[in-house]
Amino acid sequence: MILRLLGLFIVMGMMCMSDAEAKDDKKTIPEKAPAQEFSQAPSITKGTVTIKGKSIPYTATTGFMNITDDNGAVKATMFYVAYVRSDITSEKRPITFAFNGGPGSSSVWLHMGALGPKRVVLTDKGDMPKPPGNMVDNEYSWLEFTDLVFIDPVGTGYSRPAKDEKKEQFHGLDEDVTSVGTFIRLYTTQNKRWLSPKFLAGESYGTTRAAYLSDHLADRHGMYVNGILLISMVLDFQTLRFSPANDLPCALFLPTYAATAMYHGKLDESLRANQDKSLEEIRSWALNEYLVYLAKGHVASTAEHTAVTEKLSRYTGLSKEFIASTNNRPDIFRFTKELLRDEGKTVGRLDSRFTGIDRDNAGENFEYDPSYNAVIYAPFTSTVNHYLRSTLGFESDLPYEILTGKVQPWNWGSAERGFPYVGEALRKAMTKNKFLKVYVANGWYDLATPFFAAEYTMNHLPLESSLRNNISMKYYRSGHMMYIEKESLKQFTKDVEQFYGNTLAD
Repeated sequence: MILRLLGLFIVMGMMCMSDAEAKDDKKTIPEKAPAQEFSQAPSITKGTVTIKGKSIPYTATTGFMNITDDNGAVKATMFYVAYVRSDITSEKRPITFAFNGGPGSSSVWLHMGALGPKRVVLTDKGDMPKPPGNMVDNEYSWLEFTDLVFIDPVGTGYSRPAKDEKKEQFHGLDEDVTSVGTFIRLYTTQNKRWLSPKFLAGESYGTTRAAYLSDHLADRHGMYVNGILLISMVLDFQTLRFSPANDLPCALFLPTYAATAMYHGKLDESLRANQDKSLEEIRSWALNEYLVYLAKGHVASTAEHTAVTEKLSRYTGLSKEFIASTNNRPDIFRFTKELLRDEGKTVGRLDSRFTGIDRDNAGENFEYDPSYNAVIYAPFTSTVNHYLRSTLGFESDLPYEILTGKVQPWNWGSAERGFPYVGEALRKAMTKNKFLKVYVANGWYDLATPFFAAEYTMNHLPLESSLRNNISMKYYRSGHMMYIEKESLKQFTKDVEQFYGNTLAD
């Protein structure tokens, strides 16, 4: 989920400002945009992108959409960028509504990392090149097979509440789905796309939004979608949130711990020799012996404690002494700090292939996520700010909120004191619409939304057997944003194109 912890860091930073600094900040970076920003006309530009050797022309529309209530009153203005292929009649061409997560993230990552006609330049591994950022034509853009609409939810990008409207009415599980659902209905109506096959593509918390939207759009607007793309999925937050009362993540993170330790050469050669086989072995142990052990709590015997400690050490690369000190329950932030402590390094949360260096090597957690702060944040920020104004012709002096803590606190509704879960919304949507197909993309090195947690969630959807065939799972040797790695981007696009073809062929 791009990025719950970083959102906390942002909020904490804001809380540490003095009153004078806070007042000055409000003067220079207003919470609400001036009225003229909301009423400005969209920028419409033309472009081409070469995919598979063929030049594909498109029209880009960049601007605001007024979000209204049922009485027509403007409640917010949402920023979006839409790309429509211009050499094909659009009325029945597939259209994809895409967004990222957070909550508090703009759509920049999917927009300029994988799907759009331009992408940020990174190394083939996905590392940051020398600043400032740069972009190139994206030969892997989805524009070949679908039109694209990138949505920035209220509070992200340039999207803001309307004048005198409180931001809290948009910042919550239900509130967010209502406003994004309204955007999709309005865009579909205004652009005559009701007869177009529709897809939702979400990443991280955006998968939470997409799953919930699939049922909301059907029930509220009578809009059934054809396909949902869940990229680095989280539908059940119990699978991710470590707590004294929730041991489930201990088992579900374990295969990603193992993949990470293999990547950094911390496991025995016998395990590294065949990663896929080893991960199957670790999945099986985690679901059987380890989960049973965790469920026993203090009833587990000394022999069981010792056996589990030895297995966890073998599968994580962490010492038996350290594992035992965590009561055989190492959480993700301890793991990212401990794995390479002997080298004075930490590993990333979004992508554990990347390493960082902290000031205090003896600390409990890492100081920053090296896969975010030192890899993707800067190049994506500089590039999108340049691209929107210089290429797409959209003029605004508002800060483009890449990833912000200003959407906090987030209203989790009935799950405020528990674990949010939207798997039931997806189940309902799939049950009502037997043609709905779901694609789940997973990164082996994703410690934000681990692949085993996605498998566990999907395996617990109470779907009838015939509908289970509508779900496809794919895996990439990268992290949370699997597309930043060049070979994974190529395979990701190939798999997605096949998913669209299969969905539309039925």
